[in-house]
Amino acid sequence: MTALHDLGTRELVAAYRAKTLSPVEVTRAVLVHIEAWEPHLHATYALDADAALTQAEASQARWLKGTPQGALDGVPATIKENIATRGVPVPLGTAATDLVPAERDAPPAARLREAGAVILGKTTMPDYGMLSSGLSSFHPLTRNPWDLRRNPGGSSSGAGAGAAAGYGPLHVGTDIGGSLRLPAGWCGIFTLKPSLGRIPIFPPYAGRVAGPMTRAVEDAALMLPVLSRPDARDTMSLPHQDIAWMHLNRDVRGLKIGLLMDAGWGFPVEPQIRAAVEAAAKAFEAAGSIVEPMKPFMTRAMAEGMDQFWRMRSWIDISALSEGKRSKVLPFIVEWARGAADLTGAQVFKGYSQMGTMRDAAIAACVPFDFVLSPTSPIPAYAAELPSPTNDPQRPFEHIAFTLPYNMSEQPAASINCGYTNDGVPIGLQIIGKRFDDLGVMQLSRAWERMRPAQRAWPSPPSVVTCP
Repeated sequence: MTALHDLGTRELVAAYRAKTLSPVEVTRAVLVHIEAWEPHLHATYALDADAALTQAEASQARWLKGTPQGALDGVPATIKENIATRGVPVPLGTAATDLVPAERDAPPAARLREAGAVILGKTTMPDYGMLSSGLSSFHPLTRNPWDLRRNPGGSSSGAGAGAAAGYGPLHVGTDIGGSLRLPAGWCGIFTLKPSLGRIPIFPPYAGRVAGPMTRAVEDAALMLPVLSRPDARDTMSLPHQDIAWMHLNRDVRGLKIGLLMDAGWGFPVEPQIRAAVEAAAKAFEAAGSIVEPMKPFMTRAMAEGMDQFWRMRSWIDISALSEGKRSKVLPFIVEWARGAADLTGAQVFKGYSQMGTMRDAAIAACVPFDFVLSPTSPIPAYAAELPSPTNDPQRPFEHIAFTLPYNMSEQPAASINCGYTNDGVPIGLQIIGKRFDDLGVMQLSRAWERMRPAQRAWPSPPSVVTCP
């Protein structure tokens, strides 16, 4: 029998409707499972068992009356720490933030609550969301459940680790350069970085999106009608569309798929990752797709320009902190941001302009194809204690070359597991679609989910608390 914490959304809702399971029973089981994992993973922030059980009791009462509140009524969910939930402070992963309770839910949290989801609490992130790591000056170090010595990725660190570990079926993270897809890839789960504006978020920002993080494509599809409902607070949101998110079946025959194995800058793709991604491409080819290799379209100049702009954006905030507060920020982040201190206005403007250059290059490269396949990351999950794979604030982004351009181009991009390294950590396959074709990316992800080799069992919590 499948453990309650491993059940998907469709199974839970069907069981609630049939009255063979109750939201209270499921919520208690998930909380017990989280309690077993948390001494090892540290994936949660503001986990509130009492509030979750109160929500579950209200959901149970609705199901008993046959009047569920929404499509996710009674389904356990977590929300990334930087997505505001009313009454809970938003530290942004850093000890330098004043802990002031949020006055209202941000759009993704509001939509989940309206749909009746049981919000268990928040999930961890690194300082200001500026690392692909579980390292934070505020939260305890978040680890990867597949190997506690490894990093879960970031900045949606706790969401990626929690989804893989079975902290319920539904999780929401954010992404501005890979923060959904990198933890998804390194933790072996599924995520969709939607087209910019598809899922309303607050505050909005160029490249910033919220997205579902789940073990299975179907769970994400069930979240999307809820998360994509309109919210006027997102001034960059798309006009709402009634997309048939559950129409996941698609014939891949005749699709023209690009295969990008060289990002143009950053780390080279490690051999095990190359082999896994190329095997996925061959599987699509065997199923009737037309797969063609792509030339790199990114350049080091694009990456360095964006880096300069992001540094200045962060240095403006960090330099305004008092010396006492600045000393609380993760030193790696301070040193990285300090690199902008002597930049000229012209340098920062040119750096900002690389967003447009990157956007144009990405869209032009993808025009000949229906979809593009690439590694999510060129390397597997790295040491848990490091802020970045290089551990060098002057070269912090060598691992995001495959994910970054699609934030700038606003294209939908998913990450889904496509294999494991020799030492058993997951390998992510990135699936990129044309701008606004979020459903197409979901459909191709579902096609891969069905054709890929059998997956390994999800990790279980160690029986004894140990220090890796």
